[in-house]
Amino acid sequence: MTPHVKLTVTERNGRKCVSTGSPWEPVVGYSRAVREGDFIFVTGTVGVEPDGQFGSTLKAQTRRSLEIIIAAIEALGGKASDVVRTRIYVTDISQWREAAEVHSEYFESIRPATTMVQVAKLIDAAAMVEIEADAVIHHESH
Repeated sequence: MTPHVKLTVTERNGRKCVSTGSPWEPVVGYSRAVREGDFIFVTGTVGVEPDGQFGSTLKAQTRRSLEIIIAAIEALGGKASDVVRTRIYVTDISQWREAAEVHSEYFESIRPATTMVQVAKLIDAAAMVEIEADAVIHHESH
């Protein structure tokens, strides 16, 4: 599992759910990720560091966001190669290459379907990127 990501796995309504303990999860009422059968859905994930702060660059925040996403997928028995779709929301599309370069580090050989769009704001004023991911498990988890 990816280091520096605190995860809790629970079962709710027959589904496996992952929480990262983010301050937004209980307020909004969501899980970081949910596994239903062979499908894993990861909610929009900002690149918040373990200390609650955000990296100073889009690249740093994208990397942290993907670390959290991959850790959540792994906690539910998946792996990065199971990702079939990502959605990337940035607050400044002129910097898209920074997010794209990091996304490519994780997924260049996997090639999931993806979307990148600019949004006006994210949940925290310091957040520059939020990423969602969907995965389909094609292997037995141990």
